[in-house]
Order: sequence, then C-alpha cells, then structure tokens
Amino acid sequence: MPLDELRALLDRHARPDLSTRIADVRIFRADRPHPPVPTTYGKVVALVGQGTKRFALGDRVYDYHAGQYLVASVDMPVSAYFAKASPELPGLGVGLDLHPSAIAEVLLQAAPGDLPDLGRGAPSGLAVSTASTELVDAFGRLLRLLDRPRDIGVLAPLIKREILWLLITGEHGAIVRQFGLPDSSLSHIARAVQWIRDHYAQPFRVEEVAQQAGMSVSAFHRNFHAVTAMSPIQFQKQIRLQQARLQLAANPGDIAAISRHVGYESPAQFSREYRRQFGEPPSRDVALLHAPDRTA
Repeated sequence: MPLDELRALLDRHARPDLSTRIADVRIFRADRPHPPVPTTYGKVVALVGQGTKRFALGDRVYDYHAGQYLVASVDMPVSAYFAKASPELPGLGVGLDLHPSAIAEVLLQAAPGDLPDLGRGAPSGLAVSTASTELVDAFGRLLRLLDRPRDIGVLAPLIKREILWLLITGEHGAIVRQFGLPDSSLSHIARAVQWIRDHYAQPFRVEEVAQQAGMSVSAFHRNFHAVTAMSPIQFQKQIRLQQARLQLAANPGDIAAISRHVGYESPAQFSREYRRQFGEPPSRDVALLHAPDRTA
C-alpha cells in the first residue's frame, strides 16, 4: 500500500483520544509541532505516515519520519514531540501495542531455521527502522477494517499476527523476539524496569535488583544501560520526576510534600533536578501548567 493511502486512512479515522475500534490499535495526529513532553513509551510498534516525530531516551535522540517505524519493548521515560507538523500536513501515525504472549505464540509456529539470530546480551529497548512495503501494506489492511466493522473480530487478529511476524523477521527482530521469550536478557531487564517503576519512591541497592533479574551486578548494569540508555539510579530519577510533575499538575499544593512522596529527602535537591529535567523550578512550572491559556 502506498503511503498516500495509509495517510488518508489515518486522517479519516483519527480521534482526539487516539482510540479506534480495533483492540490495541491507536491513531495519533498533530496539527503543529509540540514542545518536548516527558512521557512513557509502552510496549508498542508505531508507524509514522506523515510528519517527523522526535524523542530522547537518556543520551540518545531518535527521529522517525513518514515510512519509518519505532519498536519499544520496555516501558521507559522519554521526551517526545512532533518536530514537523502543520494543519496542512499534520503529523499522522498508527501504534499497535505489543504483548509477550502474542509474540510467543507466533514464535511457536515458526521453524527454528526461519528465526533470526538473537545475538548476545540485551538489545536496546527502543529502535527505529524503515518500514518494508509488506509492513506498510499490513498496517493499511488493518486500518481498512475500520471501514468494515463487521470484519474486525475475525480479520484483525490475523493481520496483527502478520505484523508481528514481519517485525520478528525484520531489521530489529531480535528486540521483538527477546520480548516474547521469558528467559531472554531483555525480559529479565524488563522485569527489573517494572520493579523500579512500581517502587520508584523507595531507595534500593542495585545488587538486590540485579539478583532479582538473575544477573551479576556487572552484567545487570551492562544490559540495563543497553536497554534503557540509563543506569538504574538514573532511570529511577526520571520516573520520580515524571510522577512529581503529574502530581503537581493535579494538585499544585505543597511542593515539599510531593517531593517527599516521590522519594526525595531534600527539597533543594528535588528542585535542582526538577529544573534540570523540565527547564523550570517546580513552583514556576506549576504556574505555567495552570495558566489560563494552557491547552491540555
């Protein structure tokens, strides 16, 4: 399917809340460039139909353009925004959530010789690549089902499996394949990432989390950085600051109390790190978040 037809489908079916009638499928649209927004990329494959999206993970910066896709296999804090979008040429894209069970099911159907080499160690948790004609076509056929709701229940699961297989056998197939294997290095790091996200306000010893992941401390550090582009402590700090900003947006009350709630013992340290991350100290950022002309 040419990108022009994919763009038409995305434009026609885009909703403000990104939802579609197909489970795990979202359509995003942006009519103008947005400033970088701290957010979390979940486990997803996202294909851009029009525009340019940029995101930063740790010290890595990625751009992906029309006809390119991103694979994210771990929930990670990133700063993301559309760098190129306008009302005349809006940013358009489609995302499909990835589930380890669905990937494992596809892997079980494949002959061993049909699968790419896993390589050594854990791959990066995020990667960008140019979509093949077959992948663009599969996404297009999936979106066409939105015009035929009766067919979604039967045909959407088949096309999703096709997309997973194209990802598994594509340039970054090792990411998707390891994501579907419970004993892979990536899966061990993903569980460690989830533990840190669930306990972000608590201090922890890296040795203890490495033990939970079944790795030596040196192997854990190496694989964690390969996946997230951060150390475990840096990752925890990113989660703390994002959670603090969410809480301040909802309840701009006692900044010191919120800093303690997300795990900071020193309000001064919290203010310094918050400003370094978001460009403004907490009090100023709260005022901007609640300004009358601030859009959602």
